[in-house]
Amino acid sequence: MTTASATKKPGGARVAVQRFGTFLSGMIMPNIAAFIAWGFITMLFIPAGFFGANSPFGWHWAPVAEIIGGGGDPAVIGWNGAMTQLAAGDVSAYVGLVGPMVSYLLPLLIANTAGRMVYGERGGVVATIAVMGVIVGTDIPMFLGAMIMGPIAAYATKQMDRIWDGKIKPGFEMLVNNFSAGILGMILAIIGFFVFGPIMLGISTVLGAAVAWLVSLGLLPLLSIIVEPAKVLFLNNAINHGVFTPLGIEQAADTGKSILFLIEANPGPGLGLLLAFTFFGVGAAKASAPGAIVIQFFGGIHEIYFPYALAKPMTILALIAGGATGVATNALLGGGLAFPAAPGSIIAVTAAGIGPGVGNLVVVYLSVVLAAAVSFLVAAIILRASRKRDLLADGDTFGAAIAQTEANKGKASAAMAALRNSDSRDRAAERDADSALDKLETQAATGGREDGGLLTTKQVRSIVFACDAGMGSSAMGASVLRNKIKKAGIEGVTVVNKAIANLDGSADLIITQNQLTDRARQKSPEAIHVSVDNFMNSPKYEEVVDLVRDQHQDGA
Repeated sequence: MTTASATKKPGGARVAVQRFGTFLSGMIMPNIAAFIAWGFITMLFIPAGFFGANSPFGWHWAPVAEIIGGGGDPAVIGWNGAMTQLAAGDVSAYVGLVGPMVSYLLPLLIANTAGRMVYGERGGVVATIAVMGVIVGTDIPMFLGAMIMGPIAAYATKQMDRIWDGKIKPGFEMLVNNFSAGILGMILAIIGFFVFGPIMLGISTVLGAAVAWLVSLGLLPLLSIIVEPAKVLFLNNAINHGVFTPLGIEQAADTGKSILFLIEANPGPGLGLLLAFTFFGVGAAKASAPGAIVIQFFGGIHEIYFPYALAKPMTILALIAGGATGVATNALLGGGLAFPAAPGSIIAVTAAGIGPGVGNLVVVYLSVVLAAAVSFLVAAIILRASRKRDLLADGDTFGAAIAQTEANKGKASAAMAALRNSDSRDRAAERDADSALDKLETQAATGGREDGGLLTTKQVRSIVFACDAGMGSSAMGASVLRNKIKKAGIEGVTVVNKAIANLDGSADLIITQNQLTDRARQKSPEAIHVSVDNFMNSPKYEEVVDLVRDQHQDGA
């Protein structure tokens, strides 16, 4: 691995933005299952749901819908012991699951997750207490309040503990720790009720009005100018789950659906881009695009198309055009999702789109199809316009990679000379070319400090694939390498996937996409770091397998 002195951290601003975005999305993504559960309960049991009194299909499931969805009269139904409340006309009614889940469960889960991110279990407990004050101090779901108050409460706990760190007499640790956290939580809950809650209520009102203003003026599609380029810079989870999901949940609680859930999650723009590379791309991009379509469209892993857009930056215009088309379609025809589509698969989109009715699902499908069509047409024009030049460049990619590698290293080498003399049409040479390009991209991303190569001085027993959320592309890459190691007959090596924020220094070797390597290295500086441009198919996997195999043979 090549090392060089550097006066500043490469990509510092980009890494900082990614880290902040990951922090926002990190509060939401571990709790997505709870959002989906709430969405399904809402879809099935509210009066307009599948099994509600006003079911569009005539499937009224009485009295279960009135009990779980809320609003049923206990005196008539006779299900004793369930929580009730006074409804209109001072009549007792079942509370159900829908209201308490969106008002209490989801914000408290976010608060606990946020607190744990800042200060572990102790921070999570105090954050939950504090956010409870915010929740009962307002009359709307407090997702934004939980995302702000939760980290603040955990940070306050961390600073409080520093005051008497090492000063507590032996035997009094538990007493001081429990009472200090309880008292601080009480104070923050009261502050949250009287001060923070009203402030967040005002902020939520302003943000909701801003979204309504954009919709009324037909300007919502312009968000794609920001969203689509930010996605390919690995800010997709931050945008979707850190911004749109909290606002969308509040909107869906009022209207039954939200267009905000589809601004980032629409699989149409990515589908169109990959189709264009399938028909008009060159080289490895053309060959791998069909497989990427299945992963992106049905698996919902949007990160799979980011390397294609980054390899041909002009195609980001196609993504913007496709995204804007999808948003415009939903805005004009009233399409939206009942709950977040996570991951952004057509399957998840279907499940979240059918709740508000079949007509809504048709609109959602139309937004996906039109977004894909526009993205495909624009990307096809861009790729066709540069096809001849790309074909010529593709034929000399390997030679360019060798020359650039020598230039970055500042000297020629026997290895580069041997590669230059190899047959560029040979499959082994193509793999070497891909590997060289991987190294070049890593050098570019790290200011020449790293080349993504492997160190053989560290025994590798734990391999981690790390991505922004630790759920999508990294899970896919871990599965691919796990199968390769299994086929090689290697035992005693674990391959798992994690979010970069959850790296704890225990991994021997960490694999990330090039744009995320800096952040991974900051979290686990002692590990071997391998950078790839595509989790599905990288020549680095063979290098990792060879390295581990050689180590095990030497150890044997």
